[in-house]
Amino acid sequence: MFTTRVLRQAAQHAERVPSIKFVGKRTIPASIDHTPKPHPASPTHSLPASFTSGSQSSHNSFSSYRDHAQQFGPLRKTIKANGGVGGSAGSELGPVAPPKGYFFDRNELPSRFHRAPLTMAEIEAIETGGAAAFA
Repeated sequence: MFTTRVLRQAAQHAERVPSIKFVGKRTIPASIDHTPKPHPASPTHSLPASFTSGSQSSHNSFSSYRDHAQQFGPLRKTIKANGGVGGSAGSELGPVAPPKGYFFDRNELPSRFHRAPLTMAEIEAIETGGAAAFA
C-alpha cells in the first residue's frame, strides 16, 4: 500500500536527468542571412519580379510587399502610392453587386431552393430532443 508513496518520494529526491541529449554547446549564430529567398515549395522557384532587390521596386521589405500583394476587387482600387489601403471612402468605390448568376443570399434564389418551413411535429421533436416521438 505504501509502495507508491515510497517510489514517489524516491523520484522527487533523485537527480533529474533529461531525456533529450543536445550535441555541442548552445551558441547564437554570428551572422544570419536575411536576404529574401523563394519558398522551397514554390512552383516557379523564384521571387516575384516586383520583389527582387535588383529591379527598381517600391518594395524594400516583406511587409511593404505584403501590403500590396493579393489585393483584388474593390480593395485594389483603394491602394494608392502614398495613401495605403483605405485611401478612398467606400462610397467612392461604387455599388456592390454580385455578377450575373451569383447570389448573396439563399432567399434571392428561385423558390425551389428556399428552406422548407418546419412543421409543428418537427419543432416539437427538436424541442424535446426526440423524446416526444416515443411517448
